[in-house]
Amino acid sequence: MRKRSGKNKKLLWRIKVLAGVLIIWAPVCLHFWNSVPGDIIKTAVGSFGSKTAEAASGETDLSQEGQIGKPSGSSVFGDSRVDDSTDNTYEYYTIMGKTTVAEADMVSQFNSRNVEYPSSILGEGGAGTIEEFCSIIVEEADAEGVRAEVVFEQSMLETGWLQYGGDSSAEQFNFAGLGTTGDGVAGNCFPDVRTGIRAQVQHLKAYASSEDLVNECVDERFDYVTRESAPYVEWLGIQENPYGGGWAAGEKYGYKIRVLLAELKGTEYTMPENAAEDNTTVTSGN
Repeated sequence: MRKRSGKNKKLLWRIKVLAGVLIIWAPVCLHFWNSVPGDIIKTAVGSFGSKTAEAASGETDLSQEGQIGKPSGSSVFGDSRVDDSTDNTYEYYTIMGKTTVAEADMVSQFNSRNVEYPSSILGEGGAGTIEEFCSIIVEEADAEGVRAEVVFEQSMLETGWLQYGGDSSAEQFNFAGLGTTGDGVAGNCFPDVRTGIRAQVQHLKAYASSEDLVNECVDERFDYVTRESAPYVEWLGIQENPYGGGWAAGEKYGYKIRVLLAELKGTEYTMPENAAEDNTTVTSGN
C-alpha cells in the first residue's frame, strides 16, 4: 500500500508540473500564432500541399511557364497594366499595356523615311498631318489599354509608311490590312481615320486580351478572333504563333514589327535567324 501511495504522489506531481507549463506557455503560443499573417500561413500550407502532390505524381508543376493570359511584371500601374513591355516569361513585347513612347518619337521615325505624308487624302478623314495621325493613334490605343507604339508600327508595316501599293488604298482609311486576304481583296473601308484606327486597336485587343471593349465595336472582324491567342507582338504572325492563329500569314510578321519597335525606342534587338529582312507592305490574313 505504501509503494502504491508513493507512485500516486509522483504521478500527481508530474500532472501538476505539466499543468503549470501549459498555463504559462499556452497564452504565449496563442499570441504568436495570432500575430502571423494569414497569407503566410496559407502560403506555407499550400506550398506543402503542392510539393506533396508533385512528389506523388512524379511531375514538376510548370503551370506558370508560357502563360498567355496575364504576363506578369514587377512594375505595375494602378490599373494593373504592365509598364515594362518585355517583362514576362518569354521577354516578348506585350501588346496590352501603357504606351511607352511619345507622339514626337513616332513622328520622327516617320519623317526619317523621307516619304510624303498623304495629307490630301487623310486630311479628308480628319488627320491632315502625321502629328494628327499619331495623336489619334495614342488616343484610341490608350482608351482600350493597347500600347500605341504597337498600333503605329503595325500600321507603318502594313501600309509601307502610308504609301500603300497593296490591295487596299489610303481612301479606305484601313491602316492594318483588315479584311485584305489576298487575290486583290481590298478589305474593309472606314468613314474616317479615327474609325479605321479604332478598328485596328480593337482587333489587336481581340488577339491580345479577353477584356471587353471600352468603345463601341467598329471592327467587323472582331468576333472572328480567338480571344487572347496572341498577347505578344511576336505571336501576331501565324507561322510563329504557337496556336496556329495570328494576324498575318507572312513569315516573321510579328518580328518585323518588333524590329521597328526597337528602332523607335533606340534599343538593340536581333531578329531570330532566317527572319525576312523586308519591312515593306505585307498581306494580312486577319
